[in-house]
Amino acid sequence: MNRIEARFDELRRQGRKAFIPYITAGDPTLAGTAEIVLALEQAGADVVELGIPFSDPLADGAVNQEAALRALRHGTSLRDVLQMVKALRQRSQVPIVLFTYFNPVHSYGLDQFAPDCRDAGVDGVLCVDLPPEEAGEYKASMDALDIATVFLLAPTSTEERIEIVARHSTGFIYYVSRTGVTGEQARLSEDVRSMVERIKQHTDKPVAVGFGISKPEHAAEIARYADGVIVGSALVRLIGQLGDSPEMPSGVAAFAKTLADAAKSL
Repeated sequence: MNRIEARFDELRRQGRKAFIPYITAGDPTLAGTAEIVLALEQAGADVVELGIPFSDPLADGAVNQEAALRALRHGTSLRDVLQMVKALRQRSQVPIVLFTYFNPVHSYGLDQFAPDCRDAGVDGVLCVDLPPEEAGEYKASMDALDIATVFLLAPTSTEERIEIVARHSTGFIYYVSRTGVTGEQARLSEDVRSMVERIKQHTDKPVAVGFGISKPEHAAEIARYADGVIVGSALVRLIGQLGDSPEMPSGVAAFAKTLADAAKSL
C-alpha cells in the first residue's frame, strides 16, 4: 500500500474526504514549488498533484498553459521535478501524483521512469493522454514498483469505459466533471453526482472529481458524494498573480485552506 492508498484508507475510516490541489511544477520556480507543496500540506492537502510542464498541453485551459510556459522558460524538465520531489521527501511525506502527458515520459525513457519515480518518492502518475488500452508496458512497470496509475473518466464515458478505467486505475479514479479543457467555472454540472454514483457501481476505489472546481461551495458540494475534491486552475491562477513574491506560498495556502475546510466540512 503506497501513500495515496494509505491516505484514502485513513480518510475513509474517519468519514472524511480528500482535498487534492494541483499546481504546475516549476512555476514560479522549482524551489517555489517545493515551498508551495509544504504550504498546501499545512493548509489541509491530502494528496498533491504536480503538473509536468509540457509545450503542447491539449487538455489544459489558458491558466494552466501559461503556467507550463512559465516553467518551461526556466528550463524545468521531468528530471528536474523528480529531483525536487526527492529533496522534498526530506521535509514532507504528503502523497504526490505527477500529472503529465505521455510525451515527456516517453522522452525520459519508460524503462527508467518508474524506478526514478520510486527513488524520488512519487506515489502515483496520471498520463492524461494515455488510455488504459495502450498503457500495458507503462502500467506493468508502475505496478511492479507500487506506483499508482490514475486514469480519467469523463461525462461522455460509457459503461464499458467506466469498467475498463475502474479495473486499471490504482490510487484513485479521476473524474473530469465536464468535457473540454481545465479551467474555472461559475457553477458545476448537475450531472456530476449521478456520474460519480455510476462509477461507484463498478468499483470501491476512491473517486475524485476535478476540472472547474474553484470555490469553497464547489468543494463542499463535490464532497457530499465523491471521495476527493481536486482544485487546479484557481490555485495556478493565484500562483501566477503572486509570482515569486515572499508572500506567495502563504497566500496560496490561505486560499487552499478555504477549499480544504469546505471539502472536509461534512
